[in-house]
Amino acid sequence: MAVTTTKSPRAKSSETPDVPRTMRAAAIERFGGPEVLRIHELPVPHLNHDEVLIRLHTSGVGSWDAEMRAGWWPQGEPQFPLVLGTDGAGTVVAKGAHVRRFREGDGVYSYSFANPKGGFYAEYVVVAAEKVAPTPAGLTLDKAGAIPTTGLTAIQGIDDVLKIKREETLIIHGASGGVGTLAIQFAKLREARVLAVASGADGVALARKLGADIAIDGRTGDIAVASHKFAPEGVDAVLGLSGGAPLERSIVALKSGGRVAYPNGVEPAPERRPGIHMTGYDAVAGIREFAHLGIAIESVKLQVPIAVAFSLDDAAKAHERLAKGHVLGKIVLRCQ
Repeated sequence: MAVTTTKSPRAKSSETPDVPRTMRAAAIERFGGPEVLRIHELPVPHLNHDEVLIRLHTSGVGSWDAEMRAGWWPQGEPQFPLVLGTDGAGTVVAKGAHVRRFREGDGVYSYSFANPKGGFYAEYVVVAAEKVAPTPAGLTLDKAGAIPTTGLTAIQGIDDVLKIKREETLIIHGASGGVGTLAIQFAKLREARVLAVASGADGVALARKLGADIAIDGRTGDIAVASHKFAPEGVDAVLGLSGGAPLERSIVALKSGGRVAYPNGVEPAPERRPGIHMTGYDAVAGIREFAHLGIAIESVKLQVPIAVAFSLDDAAKAHERLAKGHVLGKIVLRCQ
C-alpha cells in the first residue's frame, strides 16, 4: 500500500469532475496502538443512488474509534486498509440520483457508525443520505464536525430515554466529556435541575459555565453529600456517561422509581437495582433524529467545547492524546 504525507496533483473522476479520484485518509492496515494510524492515498468511494459524497472539513475523534483501532469491530470482518472515524462535517460535492434533500455546496454533518464505505478520517466520505443533515444555524463546520455522535447520544439520552421534564433533578455523570458537555445544555433547555459530576477542577468550571446548577469533581468530591443537598428526597434521573464506582454512587442517590440511562459501551455497565429503571441505548442516526437534534441545537444556541484540533496527518497524535484521558469536550481532526 502506497503511503504519502504530501499533497500532490490528482486525476479527476469522470463521474464527478470536481472531485479527485484519490484522497488522503488516516487508515490502518492492522489493529494496534496509535502508531498504526498512517496517511494513505486511497480511492474516493464510489457514489450510489441513495448516498451523498461529502468533502470533509472536520471529523470527530472518539473513544470508540480507539477501540476499533485496537481490534474491536462491531460485526463481520473489517477490510484493510480501514479508515476510522464515525462522524464529521463538510460540504456536499455530489449526490446520488435518488437524493433530493441536498444540493452541491450545502454544509452538512453526519454520523454513520462503522460506515460501509470507510470512515471520516479522510478528505472525502460517502454516506447514506438518511444519515446526513444540514448543519444547524449558528454552527460552523468546525463545531458541527465535532458533535454528530455526541449530540445524538446526548439528546436521545435526555429526551427519548430519560424523558426529562421541567423541574426534574438530573445527575449527569461524565459531564465534562464530549457527550456530557452537550447533555448539560439539552437538560437545561428542558428546564431540568442539573448536578454535573465532572473531571478535575477545570472540568467542574466548564460544567458550571455550560449551565449546571451544581458541579463537583467525581474523583475527589463527595457525591452522596452533594446529591443529598441537591435533591434531599432523591434524584429523579441519572445519565451515566462513564462507568465505575462514582457512577454507582450517583445511582444510589436516586429516589425509588428513578431512571438511569447510559450509552451501550460504558464500562463497567451500572449494576441493576430493584425499583430503579435502567436503560442502555445506542445513538440512532436518521432524518427524524437529526431534525430533533437540530431543533435542540438551535434552541439552546449550543456551545461546543473542543479540547484540541489536530491535522489529518496527526491522527495518531490525536489518539495518543485521547489515551491520556481528561479530555474536556471533544478532540477533532481538520481534514483539509
